[in-house]
Amino acid sequence: MKSISDVILSRLTDLIPGELEQTEFRWLTLPHQHPVLLTRRRATMIVNRVRLLAFLFAVLTPLWSSVDLIVFPFPLWLSLALLRLVACGTFASLLLYRPNGSLFDAYRAMALLFAIPTVFYVASYVLLGRYQLTGISAAISAGYAFLPFVLLSGLSIFPLTLLETLMFAGPILIAHAIAGSLRWTTVDWPSFAGSFWLQVLITGVSALADMSQLAFMIVLVRQAVRDPLTGAFSRSSGEEVLALQFSLASRSSARLSVAFIDLDHFKNINDRYGHEAGDKVLVNMTCIVRHNLRHGDVLARWGGEEFLVIMPNTELVQAEAALARLSNIGFGLNPDHTPVTASVGIAELMADQASDWKFLVDMADRRMYRAKQRGRDQVCSRDEQGATDCCTDLRGMADIPNEAEIEQC
Repeated sequence: MKSISDVILSRLTDLIPGELEQTEFRWLTLPHQHPVLLTRRRATMIVNRVRLLAFLFAVLTPLWSSVDLIVFPFPLWLSLALLRLVACGTFASLLLYRPNGSLFDAYRAMALLFAIPTVFYVASYVLLGRYQLTGISAAISAGYAFLPFVLLSGLSIFPLTLLETLMFAGPILIAHAIAGSLRWTTVDWPSFAGSFWLQVLITGVSALADMSQLAFMIVLVRQAVRDPLTGAFSRSSGEEVLALQFSLASRSSARLSVAFIDLDHFKNINDRYGHEAGDKVLVNMTCIVRHNLRHGDVLARWGGEEFLVIMPNTELVQAEAALARLSNIGFGLNPDHTPVTASVGIAELMADQASDWKFLVDMADRRMYRAKQRGRDQVCSRDEQGATDCCTDLRGMADIPNEAEIEQC
């Protein structure tokens, strides 16, 4: 039997045909499987929108004190004005936030943004409950009760997953319930329950808006970071991923390997069979490699028939074994049904004492050319016993690719 999540995903597929790929629908509900580039761009957008809302709140919050001064008793106005000044200062401090691509920082910024007015709502609710207000004063005080509605509606401007929306809406709904319990004997409970139900409905609408924004962002990021022909990461996206992984590996003294792959005799394919046949070879090769990469490895098209494989937490020996396995599987078939071969160069952060990610790529590129010079269809890397490069000849080792599998790609 299908699980509830599978049923929901199938319904979403029907509602948004042709926009998201099948595997991407799960990204609308949970954030932990998002690609790193999507996460970084989403975190940046969240922080920027937090700063925008914080600016608006910082300006509007103290301005309303002039209205309070006209309609409320002075002691009540003074207490509310002090609350507003504290809230205004806290909102202003959020303007100092600068996006760094970290989802944790984005969560923290959002939590602070919504915590400030939520605390203000509970505190003002308690203060207003101490006074018997009538007429225009009662009407203005009733407006404070709409703050949770504003906050829940404000969630809709963020590209959030369903889980994230519920995570931020939950404290606001709880705060509304707490405010009601603080005035247990005087609250009109039917009216209170009705307003709470309306807030739940607004939360649902905000969740749909958040997931719609996220779906649109997923499509845009996919189009921006992927090479349109092969579906591999573009060079600019590959550079971004590599820079991030190099920074993480350098700080944690972790391993990081890169492999530079260049298809052999690819120019001959274009010259003899045309660019369309060459494009098909590239697409098939990319499909085969992507389906046989390990989880966490990233394939980027560096240019033409050149590709870069980024392998986080991978030692040199492990990278050599992974590339030898890929070479044995094969890179597809040429138009004349002979196996496609490639020359590969491997570099590793610690083994090569790389000072930056560009040095790492340059070292892998040099070893790829060494493989070309030694006769192609080889993998070259650093000799662990010395400072020289060593190459493994793969000629004759690759399996003949299955044409049915290639067509399926």
